[in-house]
Amino acid sequence: MEAVQQNQFHWHCKHTWKRSAKNTAWCLLGCSIGDFGTILFFQITKIPFPVFGIMTLAIINGLMTSILLETIILMRQKFKFKEAFKVAIGMSLISMISMEVAMNATDYYLTGGAILTWWVVPIMLFVGFITPWPYNYWRLKKFGLACH
Repeated sequence: MEAVQQNQFHWHCKHTWKRSAKNTAWCLLGCSIGDFGTILFFQITKIPFPVFGIMTLAIINGLMTSILLETIILMRQKFKFKEAFKVAIGMSLISMISMEVAMNATDYYLTGGAILTWWVVPIMLFVGFITPWPYNYWRLKKFGLACH
């Protein structure tokens, strides 16, 4: 009976929360580079483009920069490019998509969308971090899967 209880999933492991937070932070860094870069580009250049078009491009670019960053991190851990790329896509896509959608929905709700201000960026980052963090904990605890 004791062995069965040890194998049951739980949300109380501080070590896993710390590790999943680190993984989530790396993902957030990668996502926010492409996301914020895209929004900032349109904000500075004032190119007339629909808000949802800018936000869609921001999400796509955020996903691409996150995958690129995670691929590079894995390659530094001696993965070959093809293997690192597959792992970066396969293990983090749900996390990255939820992060991107949460960040852009927050931006849209607070500013009308595709606008970076000094006060909205920290809120977007917080929401972007907190949204996939429980999923990353669950994945790490249940399957032992992590990118970093």
